[in-house]
Amino acid sequence: MGENIKRKVKDTELHDTSLHLDDTDGDFPVHWKSGSLKYADFKLMAEGGTAKLFTCRDINLHREVVYKTLHSELKGSEIEIQRFLREARVTAKLAHPGTVPVYEMGRDRNGDIYFTMKRVRGRNLRDIIQGLRDKDEKLVQLFPLGVLVDSLIQICQTVAYAHDHGVIHRDLKPANILIGGFGEVLVLDWGLAKVWGEVDLDHNVVPKDADPALTPVGRRYGTPLYMAPELARGDSQIDGRVDVFSLGNILFEILTLSQLLHGKTAQEVADNLLKSDLPDPSELASGRHIPAALEAICRRALKKDPRDRYPSVQAMLDSLKSYQLSGAAIG
Repeated sequence: MGENIKRKVKDTELHDTSLHLDDTDGDFPVHWKSGSLKYADFKLMAEGGTAKLFTCRDINLHREVVYKTLHSELKGSEIEIQRFLREARVTAKLAHPGTVPVYEMGRDRNGDIYFTMKRVRGRNLRDIIQGLRDKDEKLVQLFPLGVLVDSLIQICQTVAYAHDHGVIHRDLKPANILIGGFGEVLVLDWGLAKVWGEVDLDHNVVPKDADPALTPVGRRYGTPLYMAPELARGDSQIDGRVDVFSLGNILFEILTLSQLLHGKTAQEVADNLLKSDLPDPSELASGRHIPAALEAICRRALKKDPRDRYPSVQAMLDSLKSYQLSGAAIG
């Protein structure tokens, strides 16, 4: 991402992130607070299907952090607690520039689990694609195809790193990708990650009335609109090629500004995925310039049979880098 674009994205931020003397100096009390007691000034930041995220202030380090906790009605759910713990621990162990640093995990005074992490700022890729679809002039200027391909390369680097450490994401989608003001690209929400030693016993068929755009509560497969065919079928054995398919799906949206899959319910989406031919990017978006090399990468990543896809995210990454190095991605 060019310096021009970095600077312009940074200029869109409406908050002051500069360090001031009050943030760095001052006494540290003898009777200091630890655990959840050291957080103050909570403000609701986001709310998903299973958890809430708050911004708050760490009064010991004088910094803003993000505090995540389950919705009250899910705090007794063994599956959601396990997902929550896995997200915190996987994210903490995957120390990579493309993941969010986790600071601590604990329980509050009521015994409810929480974890805190770095406060990151930026736009998620879902909103960026929506803005490009709506012809938002600022986003069109900030995110030409070359920048989006560079972002996808960074996403693939993070996922390839995770695979090398025995972790499969299983819920890659534009909403889980954050692009920051200085070109940083972060892969979020590792709560559905599959790790070495996990037995695939609960890849159930998607419930008929599930919202296809949301990660289902109480399940361990990904968002229906972005999941691979083997997840939609409920296959008992999966590998990193499920993430390859999701990355191909993301590339499809980058190229066409349209979703690959459609359906009013998760079951409709699964039926369309399993029973219908998937369109090529140039077929769906005939009015857009879609480089042939990128379309070829997308088509291979989206093969329904995992054996026909890229054998790994690293292999897909190598193809994207070759395209980038060819100079075709400029502009």
